[in-house]
Amino acid sequence: MKAIEQLLRNAGISPVAGVDEAGRGPCAGPLVIAAVILEDPFAPELSEVRDSKEISEKKREELFEVIMKLAFSVSIIRVSVSEIDERGVHAANLDGMRRAVNGLDVEPAYVLTDGYAIEGLAIPNVAVWKGDQVVTAISAASIIAKVTRDREMIELDAKYPQYGFAKHKGYITAAHTAALNQYGPCAEHRTSFSNVAALIK
Repeated sequence: MKAIEQLLRNAGISPVAGVDEAGRGPCAGPLVIAAVILEDPFAPELSEVRDSKEISEKKREELFEVIMKLAFSVSIIRVSVSEIDERGVHAANLDGMRRAVNGLDVEPAYVLTDGYAIEGLAIPNVAVWKGDQVVTAISAASIIAKVTRDREMIELDAKYPQYGFAKHKGYITAAHTAALNQYGPCAEHRTSFSNVAALIK
């Protein structure tokens, strides 16, 4: 899992940041991007860090605290629903990734991302195939982004209880679709997404 980070370290390239997002697919709620520099990606305390989708909510919460404690630097960027609708989710995500890297307290020598290279970033960066599964720093970023976004969706559930945001986190489930059909979209729904746009008169 840590071969890429070891190769960069052996080449004297340090520090290395991992970047990942949470919330590209949902039709409601923000997009959250995290950039993480780990002081030591090989620390025993980080041995359970992996793609956030592969671990339980309880374990993600536990690892969130571990990562925040051990990380050299963490930057978390929230992209609003209005920005997603205005720019499109892909463009908003790339800009959020740039902002997340630039928001780190320490400038990384290299940046590893999951899925997409960061266009327009002056720092050398590369997209790693299934990066959130094979690079510890990216896995850590995926956990930070996922936990941060899930917490916000739980807060939004209290404001808009009719949609069930705490359960599905804004993803297009059967229950979410039924609630949308019954109540229509709220301010936290992405009007640029076809299932939401279809409900706007």
